[in-house]
Amino acid sequence: MITFTPLSGGARLHKTVPLAYLLQVDDVRILLDCGSPDWCPEYFNPAEAESSTSQDHFGWDDYCKALKEYAPTVDLVLLSHGDLSHSGFYAYAYAHWGLRAPTYTTLPVQAMARMAAIEEVESIRSQEDVEYKLEAFKDQSPGESMVVDDNSKRKYVASPDDVREAYDAINTLRYSQPTHLQGKCQGITITAFSAGHTLGGTIWKIRSPSAGTILYAVDLNHLRERHLDGTVLLRGAGGGGVYEALARPDLFITDADRVNNISCRKKDRDAQLIDTVTSTLSSRHSVLMPCDSSSRLLELLVLLDQHWSFSRLKFPICLVSRTGREMLTFVRSMMEWLGGTISKEDVGEDADGGNRRRRDADNDEDALGALALRFKHLEFFSTPEALLHTYSSKDPKLILAVPTSLSHGASRSIFSEFASVPDNVVLLTSPCEEGTLGRELFNLWNDEQRDDDKWNKGKLGRNVMLDKTLKLIMKSKVPLHGAELEEYLKKERATKEKEAAEEAAIARTQRMLEADEDESESDDSEEEDEDEHMIEGDAMDVIEDGDEALPIFTEPGAGHARRKNRKETDIGDWGFEAEDGSLKQMLSYDIYLKGNVSKATSFFKADGGQQQRFRMFPYVERKRRVDSYGEVLDVGTWLRKGKIFEEEAESEEVKEAKRRKEAEEEAKKIAIEPPSKFISLDLEVQLVCRLLFVDMEGLNDGRAVKKIAAHVNPRKMIIVHSSSEGAQSLVDACGAVRALTKDIYTPDIGESVQIGQHTNSYSISLSEELLSSVKMSNFEDNEVGFVQGCIASLASSTIPILEPMSNLTARIEEAPVEVVLVKPSRLGSRPATKLPQSTMIGDLKLTVLKARLASIGVKTEFAGEGVLLCRGNPSEETSGDSIVAVKKMADGKVELEGTVTDIYYSVRQAIYELHALVAA
Repeated sequence: MITFTPLSGGARLHKTVPLAYLLQVDDVRILLDCGSPDWCPEYFNPAEAESSTSQDHFGWDDYCKALKEYAPTVDLVLLSHGDLSHSGFYAYAYAHWGLRAPTYTTLPVQAMARMAAIEEVESIRSQEDVEYKLEAFKDQSPGESMVVDDNSKRKYVASPDDVREAYDAINTLRYSQPTHLQGKCQGITITAFSAGHTLGGTIWKIRSPSAGTILYAVDLNHLRERHLDGTVLLRGAGGGGVYEALARPDLFITDADRVNNISCRKKDRDAQLIDTVTSTLSSRHSVLMPCDSSSRLLELLVLLDQHWSFSRLKFPICLVSRTGREMLTFVRSMMEWLGGTISKEDVGEDADGGNRRRRDADNDEDALGALALRFKHLEFFSTPEALLHTYSSKDPKLILAVPTSLSHGASRSIFSEFASVPDNVVLLTSPCEEGTLGRELFNLWNDEQRDDDKWNKGKLGRNVMLDKTLKLIMKSKVPLHGAELEEYLKKERATKEKEAAEEAAIARTQRMLEADEDESESDDSEEEDEDEHMIEGDAMDVIEDGDEALPIFTEPGAGHARRKNRKETDIGDWGFEAEDGSLKQMLSYDIYLKGNVSKATSFFKADGGQQQRFRMFPYVERKRRVDSYGEVLDVGTWLRKGKIFEEEAESEEVKEAKRRKEAEEEAKKIAIEPPSKFISLDLEVQLVCRLLFVDMEGLNDGRAVKKIAAHVNPRKMIIVHSSSEGAQSLVDACGAVRALTKDIYTPDIGESVQIGQHTNSYSISLSEELLSSVKMSNFEDNEVGFVQGCIASLASSTIPILEPMSNLTARIEEAPVEVVLVKPSRLGSRPATKLPQSTMIGDLKLTVLKARLASIGVKTEFAGEGVLLCRGNPSEETSGDSIVAVKKMADGKVELEGTVTDIYYSVRQAIYELHALVAA
């Protein structure tokens, strides 16, 4: 039985992101995607900001509670894309909520998701405090409810270390690589296929022995782009048919977010973007283009770099991102995952036909790879301050700033000053998530368009001149100054002094307890009283200053009971040489001596009475370490001498290179952050810039979504990640096609859909004798065979064994048989015997059958829907009027009609070869 529950991103919703779905196949729970919401929502209407309904609209509490509840029970996690809406929440759930199930994705998705998550968490943590002390994340049980701070609007933002640890634990796969899972997921096979849209984007094919084939395909793109090929789903023979391995699944899970959109031609969109950027820069103004940090940024960079190289433009392209350089370095090493025009370009050969790799004039060590990925015109900046330090605000430049939503980070900071300059252009490439500044700007642009030019009408819009005041909340982190800094340092000193006092008290208590344990219980009380009066004040203990060590010199009677009454006399400081040659300071600590001699207490009595112990100066003997071969050599001394010899032998060039390398490493080291605080400012921005939207998300429009659903032709379908209008439109489109399924589900968030019945699976072993007699047939990724036997249980194994029927017959013959009188049957009659039947597995495609028959010389032609006529070669005498018709019925049955001739048997044999024959 299959149970599907959307945790976020269900159907019939106004807000369709993030994406997270729980798929349960029998007893195995699979989490499909784990996206994160935008943690910095906007309130453009002051009345809405004070109402609770607006907070619920932008809230993520329900999603977080549901994910926290299910995370420890998930058995498998599959990530489809490397952006925040699909993979952004995985790191936090992994680190704090027990989402430690095996996770699979492709290698580019793993790297892109890691960089997108690091970009987000570092940007948010640099502007506001997201550390909360209301919840002990690490020690919570799975059933414990989550504590939510409604006043501060809790944000579940992971730390950079959590992000790196979580994504390093992901298992990576290649496309079309079947993976057979083990453990609780044993029997399930997962395979990744290309989805387009993002680098490494994945369609997941899940095969289960009890539930059949499940296809999870969201955010697809069938069009070929500059750095990616289209989805593999619409490849194959027959003029744009579906890929054969993904056809006719038992369950198809897809999205309908853009089913009502009509996209204009990609060529026109690229031309509008390039023309707008070029004209703005030529007029000595700047362009701000908000973008994401990983997945769709690459398409923009390839497009802009190609135009800059072709037009020989000198304006700078500035990428303001913390992880931009690292992302491009990784992409250059993943050429096999790229497609589009990049795969057709020069990948390093010289113009003279040589095979040497080319490098940039500046000897860039990362320049290997496709020339389209070297981006000679691109400059990297980690912060807006670094950008302003290099280029003035009046210099014309193209700024690519992260994130796309303008909700936080560099893009928001730059926009607050950029939008107040006339004739500057803000160029949006995505509609963005509901409740963000980017969405508000998109709505402003879309409202100014004519009805025929709106975004989803298939036409290009025009840029809009803004004239509006927008109130923004700017959050930042600033260092402390003046009285605040002094107060902070004063509190820090008080805290350190308190901690030091607590540590000293703990150390003192520990020393007293250890001294009490060393006190001998066999001492006579009267002798102790006598010794106490005679040696009062004559005490000395030795302990290292500041260390929690045991007393080195002690005498009997050095317990805590007598130390409380002793007088503080003869207490001095002592020093002795330690093994490393340094002088360690020693403190006095209760060594009781009696005149020139002292009693040595012992459990055993000596013949001559108690032996005397003479006064001796406290001295620690420095011992040499020895082993079986004598004194242990100091290897460090020899290594240091060898290093000195090597440095003396080095040339000046090598020394200079080392000094440069050390200087670079020192520069990369993060300086100690000064004491700082988080502030929030209400800012009014006068919008006088131009605004334009060009769709560069790289997603299917409504026509492509409906075409894919018709070609896949699933037995059942679930629609997610869609608005109410989009889901209903796709349901109506599928209902208009007679051959498509009518079992279509559109679940809301938290609504479970159950498909099929619960199936119990049992394990059984095949005996060697039975296994050797089975004839196996290949079917897709599996081998299928027919077995018939009897179950036997052995004492040496807990798993029952299936044995051949001959063993059962032999046992029956050996058993005693009772004689039963049977009425004789009619003379000449035979008992009815059921003949064994063979089973044919597979889905016959008439187009494939036609191609196979043509290869063996049989002429074929289609005669109506689902009918293939086959004729023999006219040169053959027996094929004059022999016509064989192959009909494929609606229920999947195949009928073969015609004269019994050689053509008939040839067609039948071809049909058999296209199926997996399981012989009984």
